[in-house]
Amino acid sequence: MLVMLAALIAVDAPPASYLANAETAADSGITADDIQEIMIAIAPVAAQPEWSRPTENILRALGFAIAVAESEMADQGDGTQ
Repeated sequence: MLVMLAALIAVDAPPASYLANAETAADSGITADDIQEIMIAIAPVAAQPEWSRPTENILRALGFAIAVAESEMADQGDGTQ
């Protein structure tokens, strides 16, 4: 999974690509610190002209995942009352 994330970062993958792999990454125990370390490790090799773009894409995917989870929790809360 670490290699998959490194590849996504290196090719400037869109947020949907990170989101598609988020559950597997979480299940394998990958943390935000791990992702940061991956970005630092591949920076000299990938030579992204704008390193903020992969970071923004990761954060967009995370924000979407959080919004979906909150919506699901709200739906569950509405059904139990």
